Amino acid sequence: MQSKTGTVSSIKILKMSERPLIFFKLNETSCLIASHSLKFLAEVDEGMKLAVCGEYNSRKQFIIKRYSVIGMTKIMIEFEESKLPRKKVIS
Repeated sequence: MQSKTGTVSSIKILKMSERPLIFFKLNETSCLIASHSLKFLAEVDEGMKLAVCGEYNSRKQFIIKRYSVIGMTKIMIEFEESKLPRKKVIS
């Protein structure tokens, strides 16, 4: 298994199903993810930095087995920018 890090660009959904197939570029490397694709769509946006593990297929596409967002995920950013009042912690 190989690992790579880089910046995400051009996210596209190739196949909608129970487990969608998602294509994206990681520093000019074509990547595919299916195993955690719904979580990937919720956490990753274009311009974010990722660390990924996987293998190349016969078409020289990098098939992602595991990934990790470097920095804040999309959900965390949206929560931080939310205008909703925060809960006060009573101690």
